Amino acid sequence: MAITKKDVEYIAHLSRLEITEEEKVMYTEQLSNILEHVNKLQAVNTDKVEPMIYAIEMKNVMREDVVKPSLDKQKVFAAAPSIENNGFKVPKII
Repeated sequence: MAITKKDVEYIAHLSRLEITEEEKVMYTEQLSNILEHVNKLQAVNTDKVEPMIYAIEMKNVMREDVVKPSLDKQKVFAAAPSIENNGFKVPKII
């Protein structure tokens, strides 16, 4: 599928870009080359290639989730400047 000058004008309009006639010609050629390259890639047989998320092996670097005792809720609320509906009341930010 080749890109036409009209396609480039439409894309520029959607992007709210003003482009010159020279740029239209240049972008038409560049986008056509990109699509040609993508079409070549689609012709490659990838049946035996496993899907992957990352190019390198990733490991979970997080620690184990261990339950530990937390602060007493009543002591925390006692130190709070203001409490409302069993939670902290904070100033409104607009």
